[in-house]
Amino acid sequence: MKNKDNTLAIGIAILFEIIAISTVIIKIISKQWNDMHLLFLVIICLTLPFVITYIANKYNFVLPSSFQLVSVSFILLAQYFGEFIQLYTTFSWWDLFLHGCFGCYAPIIGLHLITGITTWDSGVTKKRFVIFSGIIAFCFTLAVGVLWEIFEFLGDYFLKTGMTTGGLEDTMTDLIIKTLFALATTSIYCYKKLKNSKY
Repeated sequence: MKNKDNTLAIGIAILFEIIAISTVIIKIISKQWNDMHLLFLVIICLTLPFVITYIANKYNFVLPSSFQLVSVSFILLAQYFGEFIQLYTTFSWWDLFLHGCFGCYAPIIGLHLITGITTWDSGVTKKRFVIFSGIIAFCFTLAVGVLWEIFEFLGDYFLKTGMTTGGLEDTMTDLIIKTLFALATTSIYCYKKLKNSKY
């Protein structure tokens, strides 16, 4: 199954790529070097959903139909509006809100990715298969969440982005929020699957 490109996501990505690149050019001309690293980060990150879709199509991985749109929106809310427009400073809850959204959506990506990789076998009860799928999606979310925190640390270390200014407390709070929302999402998935089917 081929994952289709989302026209709206492409349009939004192109629009903000133009805005970011134009801002970079203006800053270079006016010799204003502040926040340049954040703009370059936005420019690079906005391409990632489409690169991931290409790789998924190449190796026959299934992604949610909303993957590109949600990913582009998340990157803009986190990197452009959060860091560059400084909504993290304006709204104290902005960071936790985004991590909560991630915790809700990442398990859905995980469940789609395992489609076609893990299949139910008659030797395994369907109840056990559903629970196992939920656990895999939950673990996938935690793994990606940890990678994101590593990404933030590396961004601070090499580019001085200031994404981990809250230190250990900020990092652990992010991970806890992601874990709780991922647990809630996978629990709802398992509950609905088990409720709607007779095992």
